[in-house]
Amino acid sequence: MPNYKYSIYGLDPDRTAKASGRDLRISPKHAREICDALKDMDLDKAKEFLEDVIDMKKMVPLKRHKRKKPHHKGLNKWYAGAYPVKAADAILTILDNAEANAEYKGLDIDRCRLIHIVAHRAMKIKNYISRAFGKSSPYFNTLTHIEVIVEEQ
Repeated sequence: MPNYKYSIYGLDPDRTAKASGRDLRISPKHAREICDALKDMDLDKAKEFLEDVIDMKKMVPLKRHKRKKPHHKGLNKWYAGAYPVKAADAILTILDNAEANAEYKGLDIDRCRLIHIVAHRAMKIKNYISRAFGKSSPYFNTLTHIEVIVEEQ
């Protein structure tokens, strides 16, 4: 198994637990917006938020990738939002893994907080669709890496 590195250093291994998802088939833009919404949340609140996004009860505020997105009411202090269900489901799985790692280390789950959650663009899967008159168009799919670190407060 490859040894992946994290983008944060100098953590106390006795109080932190890590989890990551590599080469996920989700949108990097949606993953970035979800990670921005989850930053510095308690682990239980973050999981509850993602379950509400999957059930389409709460929206993820779109702060960077919001071009041509409609305005919605009900978002606190923001105007554009979406329901990225596929990305929320993948990140929820990673949060479950982080919770299991924290429990294995003997950390108190009720006092765990997300101190680092980030999405990185991974490699592109390059594909082409043939068109008329012998031409073709690119049909690329960008993969995503997710890193999660929880700390016992």
